[in-house]
Amino acid sequence: MPEAKSAVTAVVVSGGKQYRVAAGDQLLVGRLKAEVGAELVLDRVLLHVDGEDVKVGTPGIDGLTVTAKVLRHSRGPRIEVLRYKSKKNVRVHKGARADYTSIEVLAIGDRKPARKTEAQAEPQAEAEPQAEAKPARPRARAKKAVAVEEKPDGA
Repeated sequence: MPEAKSAVTAVVVSGGKQYRVAAGDQLLVGRLKAEVGAELVLDRVLLHVDGEDVKVGTPGIDGLTVTAKVLRHSRGPRIEVLRYKSKKNVRVHKGARADYTSIEVLAIGDRKPARKTEAQAEPQAEAEPQAEAKPARPRARAKKAVAVEEKPDGA
């Protein structure tokens, strides 16, 4: 594993793969559904190292996030697969290119805002009493209409 550039690093999960990142790092990850220039939050942090302080998640560290910015979308090199068996008339040619997103890590350790408990929540104005919800009825099956053909009387 390469030596870390910064004292603060983290291991994050993106697309089922794990990446060791530090603030300012640029890396290629599997294609993400985000626009170029958009900021995204990677919230699956498995490990956080801050100098001598190491936190390991089980499986992740709650509330710890990594903020990144999308730089560009690109494609990897073309990979060709040829399968040939002599005297069997088997010739298979397949090709593929992986889709990648290039991201830059902006910050590590931004914590999500803590959820307010009911005691800390702001008092709400008294709302109108809501009508009780009726229990769900099973749907009745619709009867299918049967078409009747009329025959002319003079037949």
